[in-house]
Amino acid sequence: MFTGIVQALAPIKHIADESGLIRLSVTMTDMTQGLELGASVAVNGTCLTVTGVTGDTVSFDVIPETLRTTNLGALSETSLVNVERSFQIGDEVGGHIVSGHVTGTAELLERRVNGNDHVLRFELAAAWGRFVFHKGFIALDGASLTVSAINREAGWFEVSLIPETLARTTLGQRAQGERVNVEVDNQTVTTVETVERILADPAYRQALAGASG
Repeated sequence: MFTGIVQALAPIKHIADESGLIRLSVTMTDMTQGLELGASVAVNGTCLTVTGVTGDTVSFDVIPETLRTTNLGALSETSLVNVERSFQIGDEVGGHIVSGHVTGTAELLERRVNGNDHVLRFELAAAWGRFVFHKGFIALDGASLTVSAINREAGWFEVSLIPETLARTTLGQRAQGERVNVEVDNQTVTTVETVERILADPAYRQALAGASG
């Protein structure tokens, strides 16, 4: 599990095309201290398993399904990625609980700048859009953010970012048309699906009709 507070903007050192997977090597400098094989690291918000640690470089094996459903398949050896090590009990949770299981990707539709206020507008996919709410949590490339505006009819949502967030994450580099990894808030998913299930129950609708009658 992760907090959505990106710890470093790390460069890709090497990408190797192995049999049935991609081996991704990331330069994580002092973040490798105490990092063991099998540990979890969020790379652009995607939970990956450490398969090698050599000096300041950490390796991950990425299967085709992950490459297809995230933006990791678009990485090159000139890319930078957001990285966060999994949190430990007792650590401060400065963002919100993030699992590292990417819901999908979203295209950056527009970027607006007004002084120090940077607003990024992303597409709102029908598959997961019902879990996104104004002032609700969302993780973009693993960064915990608050939704500042949403328009379901037009199919977009926005986040407003301070310069510090732009400097410390991939979101400062994303160009219009590029895609970010999205993870919707798990608690919101549970709440929405529970309410939908109750409202769809014929017995509940019958009881509600009787109460109103």
